[in-house]
Amino acid sequence: MVLVSPKTPGNIGAGARAMLNMGASDLRLVAPRCDHLTGEAVAFAVHAEGVLRSARLYDTLSDALADRDLSIGTTARHRADLPDPQHPALLRPLVQASHAPALVFGPEESGLSNEDLELCQLSVRVPTAEYASLNLAQAVLLVCYEFLQGQGTGQAGIPEQLQPGPRKLATRFEMDGLYAHLRDTMLITGYSDEVRVTHTLRLWRTWLDRAHLNSAETRLFRGLLRQVRWKINESRTLAQLPPLPPALLRPGDVQDDVPETGD
Repeated sequence: MVLVSPKTPGNIGAGARAMLNMGASDLRLVAPRCDHLTGEAVAFAVHAEGVLRSARLYDTLSDALADRDLSIGTTARHRADLPDPQHPALLRPLVQASHAPALVFGPEESGLSNEDLELCQLSVRVPTAEYASLNLAQAVLLVCYEFLQGQGTGQAGIPEQLQPGPRKLATRFEMDGLYAHLRDTMLITGYSDEVRVTHTLRLWRTWLDRAHLNSAETRLFRGLLRQVRWKINESRTLAQLPPLPPALLRPGDVQDDVPETGD
């Protein structure tokens, strides 16, 4: 469970209690705006003080999701250029089939931003009446119940590659590396420009997240992107032009111009 910028110690403590009720134990806090170990937080946690004290803190949501292979954001609103939130029952088989899922909750007063939801493959909306705003701890309880204790698999219509089984998906770190690489390729080929690239990449992210790639598939895709850069530099050399500047990807990413054949 990932709480993004929570404001109230009581909500964090009550969220930890909800996690314990439903069998979850990995609590991650992204840039919290309060001390999650205050007396108020511990009091609201009741018997879940252990969950609270073992919580891990992160500066960014990207860091918190780096080792997850499925990330689902919570939202009550439809967002432009982003997939519509789905009913929990439709997503339950994906969570159960995942090796390392994350459920992401936004700040109490605003919920997750569009930028936060971009880092998640999917989003979920808890069915409510017209008034859809839930207390943070209530949302944690309901979503935990739906994915960890809810009955029924709801697998009808789920593609075969997403059915529960041994398939391990790429982590968010691997997917974010692919997206940074894809953005660079869009710019150097003229497929997009600095003005439009954010919108264009958002559409590609939606499609590729829906494909649920594994690690080998992300490397295969990035091998193609490296080949594109290498081929452009080969042409520039023949034209006696300087090579392209190094790709602005991320620390740890391969940035050389050697083509890769994939796995």
